Amino acid sequence: MTREKRRKIIRTQRTRTGLGLVAAISFIAGLTDAIGLRLSGDFVSFMTGNTTRAAIALADGDWSHGFVLLAAIFVFVLGNALGIVIAHLVPRRMFGVLASVAMLLAFAAILEAEQFRLLRFYLVVASMGMVNATVEHIEGLPIGLTYVTGALSRLGRGIGRFIMGERNLDWTIQAVPWFGMVSGAMCGALLGLAIPDHALVVAAALTMIVALSSLFIRRTLHWRFNQRTLSSSRRR
Repeated sequence: MTREKRRKIIRTQRTRTGLGLVAAISFIAGLTDAIGLRLSGDFVSFMTGNTTRAAIALADGDWSHGFVLLAAIFVFVLGNALGIVIAHLVPRRMFGVLASVAMLLAFAAILEAEQFRLLRFYLVVASMGMVNATVEHIEGLPIGLTYVTGALSRLGRGIGRFIMGERNLDWTIQAVPWFGMVSGAMCGALLGLAIPDHALVVAAALTMIVALSSLFIRRTLHWRFNQRTLSSSRRR
């Protein structure tokens, strides 16, 4: 087998592995977002929506709700930053990030008292920010895990280019996070109705299952899903 053929096989396997992970993690993100929306009345991963709702709340004079949503956006950004830090500090990046997300969700699940409602909301928001550090791109194509507006935009532009004669079909992978999120959101909505007090436990358990499963993925199939920092590039 030639080196080029071997590289092509590895790229194909890496793409399939990445898409499987994106589908699973987007499912968890959709599940958690639907559960979080039922529990708090606000989005835990859709920060575009929270930005608009915060602006409306502030314009209407609802300062308390407006600042809660602005703080959620700040927490989401911090969660993303923390996810990147964890991803570049631990040997198994994906396991480290997903295990941390699972623990945050589990901790949020036990905060059932009304006085901890806001803290629980922010913990779930932080976890949804962190999860974005698991898969940042697949073979150079950007992927969003907890938000699908960008994916749908890239999908639409890809369709437009296809109509205009371009036959590169890489854009089709953008449908994966949307299908993952919408199916997860439907399950989360049902869980929020059936077992509202334990729905986050299910989300935490599913996240840990995916985290443990990632330990069985060969390094050659997952280590390039993250952008490398300058310091990590120097170590290689």
